[in-house]
Amino acid sequence: MPASRRMAAIGSNCHELRIEDGGVTWRIVYHIDVDAIVILEVFSKKTRATPKHIIEVTRRRLRKYQDAVRED
Repeated sequence: MPASRRMAAIGSNCHELRIEDGGVTWRIVYHIDVDAIVILEVFSKKTRATPKHIIEVTRRRLRKYQDAVRED
């Protein structure tokens, strides 16, 4: 069964969905907005800690999304 947890280190309303698939654990980092769910990153993970480069990438993508929404 997939499990989700908050990812406050990335931003508000950000979560990580964990999916077991055979010998691989997939992680989907997403942001919940009023009218959208934004997929920020999908990766396989073997340790408990989220790699720093993943956090940096997802923060950057979240900022880019939020900037684009403000421009509309």
